[in-house]
Amino acid sequence: MTELTIQNLPDAAIWPPVLACGAWLKNSACLLQGDQAIWSPVHGDLADADNCLALERSLEQLLARAEEMPRVIAHDLHPDFHSTRLAVDTAAHLGIQALGVQHHHAHIAALQAEHGLQGPALGLALDGVGLGTDGNAWGGELLWIDRGAWRRLGALLPLPLPGGDIAAREPWRLLAAALHLLGRSEEIGMRLAPLVGASAAATVGRMLERQLNCPTSSGAGRWFDAAAGILGLSVRQAFEAEAAIALEQRATHFLSQHPAPSVTGLWQLRHDGRLDLLPLLARLFELADHGRADEGAALFHMALAAALADWVAQQPMQLPVLLGGGCFANRLLSAQLSSLLSRQGRHVFSAQTVSCGDAGLALGQAWVAAQWADQACQAALPLEDIPPCA
Repeated sequence: MTELTIQNLPDAAIWPPVLACGAWLKNSACLLQGDQAIWSPVHGDLADADNCLALERSLEQLLARAEEMPRVIAHDLHPDFHSTRLAVDTAAHLGIQALGVQHHHAHIAALQAEHGLQGPALGLALDGVGLGTDGNAWGGELLWIDRGAWRRLGALLPLPLPGGDIAAREPWRLLAAALHLLGRSEEIGMRLAPLVGASAAATVGRMLERQLNCPTSSGAGRWFDAAAGILGLSVRQAFEAEAAIALEQRATHFLSQHPAPSVTGLWQLRHDGRLDLLPLLARLFELADHGRADEGAALFHMALAAALADWVAQQPMQLPVLLGGGCFANRLLSAQLSSLLSRQGRHVFSAQTVSCGDAGLALGQAWVAAQWADQACQAALPLEDIPPCA
């Protein structure tokens, strides 16, 4: 038997039992009932069959702890996750509702649950990837959220991922994507052939030119990868977030000895709500060419924080801001962005007792499901007649 842990929540609401099955990476499950969240252990990534079996056992334990039959079992929107299939199958077996909760909505909702926040707020959800409601890969999102309702206000400019998922493990591919978006595709071979070989560089260049197997992603993690690739800090990653960690370390070292570099003019806020950081990447190429990688790493962090704060400042609503998603494990980015948002007079909330990454996602899923069930109860309607988002 695995050991469950109990977390007391500050919200005054007393919730009927709802279950959540978490995500794919760093999976954990959660039972929300009363004023408590009851957590399974972190099982790990669900690509491992043993972790899938551990999730199944944890779900049985959580069901046994429920004071009454859960009203809802929540899961990620991705239909192929084992956690999703398990939630749907379990709900059908028990005769209750299964609810898909968008990945980044859940990241922000986890913060609402942790801090006991009611009322509308803005959420910055920054991570590697999560399935969006349009079927595309999201991960750099500005959201409006109010109880169980949410709306996407904007996203980072999507980057093409030559080769698909493999691009998340090989930052050199994001370097090529950056050159392509900057209209400098002719440099791909020259810059990358010494690193990965002329054939691989040429192949990726053709893929980008013809848009073959180049799905796009707004994930903030891919912008970190692009920056690390441009600055020569990572070609291929041996473990998750290796490039981003190296980027933060080099930036922290530079800022310990130098003033913060100027970030003027390094981003654009587009009319469609997208935050465009291509001017920043162009500047990173200049610094890399002059052997100033540490300065480039610092510039990336300072400019990203300033751009995100500017993005929030454009919103007419003076609402609190919630910072969720695995990218906020980056202490340098979190501290700088929190400082800039506080200067705007905004209240800023970040993860304190719950993981900002996918290990804490189940709490957000459960919180959304509880709000959804509560709305149905107040309206005296069946759960299926209440839309899960606005």
